[in-house]
Amino acid sequence: MLDADFFRRWMTATAASVDREADRLTALDSAIGDADHGSNMQRGFAAVRTTLADEAPDTPGAVLMLSGRQLISTVGGASGPLYGTLLRRTGKALGEAAEVGEEQLAEALRAGVQGVMKLGGAALGDKTMVDALLPAVEALGSGFGAAREAAEKGAKDTVPLLARKGRASYLGERSIGHQDPGATSSALLIAALAETAEG
Repeated sequence: MLDADFFRRWMTATAASVDREADRLTALDSAIGDADHGSNMQRGFAAVRTTLADEAPDTPGAVLMLSGRQLISTVGGASGPLYGTLLRRTGKALGEAAEVGEEQLAEALRAGVQGVMKLGGAALGDKTMVDALLPAVEALGSGFGAAREAAEKGAKDTVPLLARKGRASYLGERSIGHQDPGATSSALLIAALAETAEG
């Protein structure tokens, strides 16, 4: 069973991963976006790490709700609301349980991804974070490692796609041949989840 401490460690591991990969996220974003995805995500997850250390919510749902609120208030552009929605919706679906099982987390995360799809209007294949998140949720039933592999493959598979949503969609054909930064940061989030489970 997964408790609040597990979810705090997941968010902290994500913050560390975003720190390490910020330059790469920005490089990806400079090709098809505003060149600020790395710094935005870094700022957001640093705020999440600090807030969780100060407030220490006592349920998995509360950890994710607080993290989501923090991202919405500190991350610029579309990423803040999208990531905030993902975590808040997932947290809300987990309810007030002190511990949750892997199956509950998979279902809650599915609700979170559906929230992202509704907010951004994106579907699988539109070259967005959904391309990493949806395969990860589908694979989560087979374990955290399977979810990580599915997310990483989903992010890589955005390279040949034409962007249909977000800032990259303004580039039309020129968006082809670049990996989507949102899908890449989403894969980091799922990889951090797997790392926390293995740790």
